[in-house]
Amino acid sequence: MPLLEVKNVTHYFGGLRAVHNYNLTLEPGQIRGLIGPNGAGKTTIFNLITGIYRPSEGEILFNGQNIVGLQPYQIAAMGLGRTFQNLQLWRHVNVLDHVKMARYSKITYGLVGAFFGTRKRYREEAEIEELAYHLLELVGIRRYADQLVTNLPYGILRRVEMARALATEPKVLFLDEPTAGMNPEELVQMMEIIRQVHQEFNLAIFLIEHRMKFVMELCETIQTLVFGEVIAEGTPEQIQNDPRVIEAYLGKELVE
Repeated sequence: MPLLEVKNVTHYFGGLRAVHNYNLTLEPGQIRGLIGPNGAGKTTIFNLITGIYRPSEGEILFNGQNIVGLQPYQIAAMGLGRTFQNLQLWRHVNVLDHVKMARYSKITYGLVGAFFGTRKRYREEAEIEELAYHLLELVGIRRYADQLVTNLPYGILRRVEMARALATEPKVLFLDEPTAGMNPEELVQMMEIIRQVHQEFNLAIFLIEHRMKFVMELCETIQTLVFGEVIAEGTPEQIQNDPRVIEAYLGKELVE
């Protein structure tokens, strides 16, 4: 059984068809990419899988369970973590607390523990903080733990989002343009971080990205989306040499 399976998903915004007959099979530990021009529907697909939108048609199965209709927090609790194309951070909260708050969905000490300050509460809080520091170390930003996110550069904020997503213990990590706004050096660093995260947690990773070097070096399989439809799917080599992909997307991107 695949870890994640999307079957014949179609979605409309009013009379506009944004995604048509989309299919995906994601196995445990696999790294897959989704590429395509702006407006192709890539982020819409992420939003459909993670419960922000409900598909007009089709099924989305996670560990064999249909998750269509569940709330985003329920889907996240099941093991689907994500980052966002547009950063979703609280401007006046520090880096460490962003990661800790993502972990609070896993606490078990309850209201009694919170009110009376039980040993279980203090033990769990200590474990949450230890994990948060470990994740910040993993993505290379532990030194920023006490800083407000409003004071940090964009590339660092991307890493904060990744650490926060990892704190939810995902089985699948969705990365929506993880290198957006990064310079070439930061891009190489992010590539190495993703490899380390994949190795340590054995996650399945599904990413959207416009940087072709990044996608081609990281992903085992890549889909190309144009006007809400997959026009090609295959290995990086197959995608790079597919005439349909070159005409619709890669030719322009390779020039850039």
